[in-house]
Amino acid sequence: MGNEFKKFIAQGSVLDLAVGVIIGGAFAKIINSLVADIFMPIIGLFLRGVNVAQQFISLNGETYANKEEAIKAGAAVLSYGNFLQASLDFICIAFVLFLVVKQANKYKKPVPVVVAT
Repeated sequence: MGNEFKKFIAQGSVLDLAVGVIIGGAFAKIINSLVADIFMPIIGLFLRGVNVAQQFISLNGETYANKEEAIKAGAAVLSYGNFLQASLDFICIAFVLFLVVKQANKYKKPVPVVVAT
């Protein structure tokens, strides 16, 4: 059993997957920074200085100066700004992965088609 496991781990596809996961995690950090530090401030500028990530609705009907104050008061908070930022993160990551896969597919060898006679 131990030898089978060693053989399984040593296969190229498992190592490729591990490298892909590590690179994917690092790439996600870059995209998160791109969205949080570049895109969201630009969007906020167009919205007259609004910090989109801090937008929220308190579900208890009270008005609070900011999200932290609402949370400290024990109010249930719907943080739609965080959701918008996470959605933009996802769209950016999905688009870049689409471009990478599209380029990788150009270099793949076509699979020969077998015609049954």
